[in-house]
Amino acid sequence: MCWFSWLFTLWTSSAPSLLLVGLVGRQLGLKVGLQVVQTATCSRWGPPSNQSLFQDGDVIFGGLFNLHYQTPAMDHDFIHLQNYKPCTGLEDAPLQYMYAMVFALEEINDNPTLLPGVKLGYHIFDCCGQPPWAPQAALSLAGGERDSCNLTGDSGECEELKFLLPIDNHPVPLIIGGASSVTAEILSRILGPLSVPLISYLATCSCLSDRVQFPNFFRTIPSDTYQARAIAQLAKHFNWTWIGAVVANNNYGHTAIKIFQEDTQDAGLCLEFIETLSIQNILNDARRAALAIKTSTARVILVFAWYTDVRELFLQLVKINVTDRQFVASEAWSTSSDLLQHPVTRKVASGVLGVAIKSSTLPGFENYLRALHPFHRPSDVFLREFWEAEFRCSPASLSACSGAESLEKVQNVFTDVSQLRVSYNVYLAVYAAAHALHSLLSCPNRDRPAGNRSTCSSPKHIRPTELLQHLNNVNFTTPQGETFYFQDGDIPAQYDLVNWQNTPEGTLKLVLVGRVDGFDIHLNESLIHWNTGSSQVPVSVCSESCRPGTRVANRKGEPVCCFDCIPCAEGEISTTTGSLHCDQCPLEFWSNAGRTACVPRQLDFLSFNETLGITLTTAAVSGAVMTTAVFVVFLCYSQTPVVRANNSELSFLLLLSLKLCFLCSLVFIGRPSVWSCRFQQAAFGISFVLLVLAAFRSARPGAEALIKWFGPGQQRGSVCLLTCVQIIICAVWLSLSPPVPKNDLGFHGSKVTLECSMASLVGFSLVLGYIGLLAFTCLILAFLARKLPDNFNEAKLITFSMLIFCAVWVAFVPAYISSPGKYTVAVEVFAILASSYALLFCIFAPKCFIILLRPEKNTKKYLMARCK
Repeated sequence: MCWFSWLFTLWTSSAPSLLLVGLVGRQLGLKVGLQVVQTATCSRWGPPSNQSLFQDGDVIFGGLFNLHYQTPAMDHDFIHLQNYKPCTGLEDAPLQYMYAMVFALEEINDNPTLLPGVKLGYHIFDCCGQPPWAPQAALSLAGGERDSCNLTGDSGECEELKFLLPIDNHPVPLIIGGASSVTAEILSRILGPLSVPLISYLATCSCLSDRVQFPNFFRTIPSDTYQARAIAQLAKHFNWTWIGAVVANNNYGHTAIKIFQEDTQDAGLCLEFIETLSIQNILNDARRAALAIKTSTARVILVFAWYTDVRELFLQLVKINVTDRQFVASEAWSTSSDLLQHPVTRKVASGVLGVAIKSSTLPGFENYLRALHPFHRPSDVFLREFWEAEFRCSPASLSACSGAESLEKVQNVFTDVSQLRVSYNVYLAVYAAAHALHSLLSCPNRDRPAGNRSTCSSPKHIRPTELLQHLNNVNFTTPQGETFYFQDGDIPAQYDLVNWQNTPEGTLKLVLVGRVDGFDIHLNESLIHWNTGSSQVPVSVCSESCRPGTRVANRKGEPVCCFDCIPCAEGEISTTTGSLHCDQCPLEFWSNAGRTACVPRQLDFLSFNETLGITLTTAAVSGAVMTTAVFVVFLCYSQTPVVRANNSELSFLLLLSLKLCFLCSLVFIGRPSVWSCRFQQAAFGISFVLLVLAAFRSARPGAEALIKWFGPGQQRGSVCLLTCVQIIICAVWLSLSPPVPKNDLGFHGSKVTLECSMASLVGFSLVLGYIGLLAFTCLILAFLARKLPDNFNEAKLITFSMLIFCAVWVAFVPAYISSPGKYTVAVEVFAILASSYALLFCIFAPKCFIILLRPEKNTKKYLMARCK
């Protein structure tokens, strides 16, 4: 058996491409430099289809295209020799790709500035989409093999021939081919040891960008990395956070969806499901994927798959009546004429938005295609086959074709040049190869010293290694005015964004709605027709985006894009949609009602206009009026025994201090100012000292010893002296560290309290402590004098009033400390009023009762009756 045929049969069944490279490299012994090689050759080394297109020239470029799609059945029984049959079913699109290569080569040959004096030829093979056939054709091109061996006997064994691979046998220095990533990877590994450059026009796998593994690989189509990122940007642009994905179960699909996920993981985007489609089990896989789409809540479905797989998916969706999904297409099917023309597609996939290979125009290419005629190209087997399929006649038989047949008015995929995509990639590949060859043959360092000058090549002695070096550095402007260069074998990412739209005739058309340039997307949204039939962008989210004023709260055990929206707390805001957290407002600001903005806090203080302020003001004014009324009563009855019994001068002084206490409480109400803050504490401290000195009025007529040592004169002097002490304390406090108005930002609320801040707690404590000391002394003295015999013992009344006074101010301290904002002021005002009212009612109410309502008791006889 021919070992080479057996090797490819084995590879198609199990062996990886690396094994093929190693075996072929060792068994064939092919080396750069084209030396003598001893190998086994047979008719199966060349493409089994035995169909090729050849044009001689000074330098010949190889071409590999999948021109047929119906591959012959093969029986891998490893017993009998494989007998490959030719493929059938010529495809129009790949045929156009092939003629784009021929057109470019002929255009270059006619160009007087590019490769002058050098004629380019071509040798093009049909690989039929079979993985083993492309490597066989590539090795045939790289080795310059022309002849084939003859099978001897019935055993099918090959004769071993020794043949020479001379330069004039035209081994190609470069191959344009690799119509899929799998094929391109195999070809690159096989041609790598020979340093033969391979320029692919359709292989998109990002794995091929590895220059260590594929140093001889180039392509004129962007890597899948860029289209996956472009689709990720589209998803983020339209805020699609809940997406379903259907991908091909191969390197193309898995790599694309991985890159898509990596590029969107920080944007809160989730994939509800990922279904795979395998060509070996396409029917079951498509049915499973269709059911997943039907049961999902995602309205946008991303599909990375070949158009034949997508067609089966659409058929299954129609069967279960799923027609309300928005599909996002990869470049593998976004421009498929087969899908656009299929009646099922219109029911399922109108409004498709997809990334497509960049389209361009080739001036003169349409005329070139329509001028093709088999009579002018008698050796062109592919054109003859196309002619037979198109016009139902054979050009080989003059009787069958009239000769008037022409492609001038033929409208099909082959003649459609409205949006050249892959054909333009082929065109670019030819020009890249031509410019690299031009650079190699130009010998720019010819004038350098001999020691620094590299050897200049001639068209008949082109080494693939040298061409590979120049191809890495190629940089030129295309006839269309575009700059072209390679970045480590890749080209800068450029895509079209296309939209499938319904036409009045009931068909679908392809509309260009934008483009991708590197990482920038330029999109005209007004041109897009969505699956919904309107211009409204479809919504595909697991949870609606959180509005400003709320934040995202993830649900336990669910994807990050499934969440609840929680309002921001008081004093916090969120200003953007979908905020992950709320921001704290500055101290001087507070959040508005919607929690969307920080607004200045309202200035808050104990005001005369509010209920609390009005209540306290009324109580203070009422107390002052009542004190004035008592003063008037005492003044009118100043000569009566009740008024004169306990030193009328101190009574009037006490009434005056009570009135000042009532009035000083008004100073605490209203907007604090520098002078009000100072005056209120001084007035409070001095007025209350006068109040507590009432204890010294406990002496009664007839207590001679007490009168002797503590008579009216001593009482007046003690009042003045003790009052001066408080005045000195207040003066020192207010001069060194007085209270000042200050905004209290410690209380978190929509309001900021304006209050009198105690700059020195020591001063305030001394004022309160001195009042407390006098009040306690007064209480003790009054308590000791409570049982002195008298018809009207004032000590009892003072004792009771002092108890109330002390109770109020003991309760004041914790209440003052714990009250927030303006309520601290209210607590202090309440304590002043409560203690003032206690003294007023306890000391003066009984006297006023006797004076006004029991005048019979207001006599000296009555007061002195019990003294006897």
